[in-house]
Amino acid sequence: MNIIIVGCGKVGQKLAEQLSGEQEHDITVVDLRAGVVHDLINQYDIMGVVGSGTSLDTLLDAGVKDADLLIAVTGSDELNLLTCLIAKKSGDCQTIARVRKPEYGKELHLFKEDLGLAMIINPEQTAADEIARVLKFPSAIQIDTFAKGRVEILKFRVSQDSPLADMIVADISGKLKCDVLVCGIERGDKAFIPGGDFVIKAGDRISIVASQQSGAFFFKKIGVKTNKVKDTMIVGGGATAYYLAKNLLQTGIKVKIIEQNQARCEELCRLLPKATIINGDGTDNHVLLEAGLEYTESFVALTNIDEENILLSLFAKSKCDGKLITKINRIAYDDVINNLNLDTTIYPKNITAEYIVKFVRAKNNSIDSNIETMHLILDGKAEALEFRINENSPVAGKTIESLNLKSNIIIACINREGSIMTPRGYDVIQEGDTVIVVTTHRGFKDIDDILE
Repeated sequence: MNIIIVGCGKVGQKLAEQLSGEQEHDITVVDLRAGVVHDLINQYDIMGVVGSGTSLDTLLDAGVKDADLLIAVTGSDELNLLTCLIAKKSGDCQTIARVRKPEYGKELHLFKEDLGLAMIINPEQTAADEIARVLKFPSAIQIDTFAKGRVEILKFRVSQDSPLADMIVADISGKLKCDVLVCGIERGDKAFIPGGDFVIKAGDRISIVASQQSGAFFFKKIGVKTNKVKDTMIVGGGATAYYLAKNLLQTGIKVKIIEQNQARCEELCRLLPKATIINGDGTDNHVLLEAGLEYTESFVALTNIDEENILLSLFAKSKCDGKLITKINRIAYDDVINNLNLDTTIYPKNITAEYIVKFVRAKNNSIDSNIETMHLILDGKAEALEFRINENSPVAGKTIESLNLKSNIIIACINREGSIMTPRGYDVIQEGDTVIVVTTHRGFKDIDDILE
């Protein structure tokens, strides 16, 4: 595919990194900042044009007439939408726009066809949805959903006193009488797709695949709390905080937001009448303690400064036993952050890029199978993909044990008309199934990519 990425900020750079690694794409980036464009050209095997995405000449130089897809991810909603309109009129390619403002989201469906919009992505909304899922299941570090919500991949940390410590993977189902499958284990900065003889250690971060019922039963068996939090304290009153608070209030979770800007506090009071809005400096320890930090069941750091968010979560960790969630925008020191044991860290740029990459992969599907869902797991070191199996698929009608799979691949789940199966070697994959595959390989687009 010929793909143009307009805007080389955090999301644009992540997209260039991920899409350039998939050989069949020709990528061109566009940005006003010559230094950023040249850095990306030197780092990845891509083309670059210095200029504005709202300039027809710039888009023509970038090859818009031959482009299959234009992705507009600048910092301005208006520029993104105008860029998509120009691309649609001059090149007739499909477009994706990053749109942040809630008021635009309500009206854009009226103009999607005129703008050629195949997708509208809101980073704050997607990040808020991710945080809300975790707060409803606070023992998990990360939750990814498949099969229209029927299946989840849940990541959690193994405590010193957990019955899983020093257990081999193959013994879990038998000893705990649970229908779950371990699809990934992180130990330090390494990630594994474990075989049955892999020994779990305290401190490991484990990802399991399970239906909602099986997952809840599994956590109960290992003594881990699964009830949603009763309340949350959010520091930072930006768009992510608004979307998150709105989501949580609808499910009966009490919300307290601390925001320094008085005008924004007044706006939040109007938008979220059921939330408690505190006008104060959330980085002031005294303000946090007076607001009830020591008694809160969850704490979410959503300021615009990564360092502040990390320090806020570390302070909250020292004062309460609640669930911690930390938003990280630009820091690339994943290993250091993981060693701080901050519970859940949210990277909005990764979530946004993940949604867009899934769309790009889906456009390349064959008629034999197609991607329904895709998530990055194991701290971005692996992918979990849900494929729909069609009539001519090379795996249809075959047992799992008969498939000649590539290394570092596990077939983690089969969804058959809403019935969730933890697959065994003798199970047969059938036409109409959706199959969840976990792999450390990158760029799979069809189910036959899993075969040697």
